Amino acid sequence: MANPVQVETISTGADKAKLAVAAVLVVAAVVAFYALGKQDLWLRVVALIVVMAAAVATFFTSEAGKQLIAYGRDSAKEVRKVVWPTRKEALQMTGYVFAFVFVMALFLWLTDKTLEWVLYDLILGWKR
Repeated sequence: MANPVQVETISTGADKAKLAVAAVLVVAAVVAFYALGKQDLWLRVVALIVVMAAAVATFFTSEAGKQLIAYGRDSAKEVRKVVWPTRKEALQMTGYVFAFVFVMALFLWLTDKTLEWVLYDLILGWKR
């Protein structure tokens, strides 16, 4: 039996501080938006965007942000490896799905009507 791989997450104090600063900046952005309630809307939105951009930049300098960027790059690399179906294959598969859905709908309708007939007409004797 193979031993499971142990994953160690190393989180430094500086990394935690960066995440805390990012969180505080997000809260500050929302507070600034509402604190500037008497100002023009464009000024409030600019303040919100600038402080949120600072929060995002702070987050992406942390280890969690770097891991998120690496994950995004790896995902994009994997998407480029995918062999996409041709137009003909996609249309064929779509046709198969539509046909299956139609057959299943017909089957469920017939089953429903049969059960309705058995239950209401034969067993209960209710006539419409």
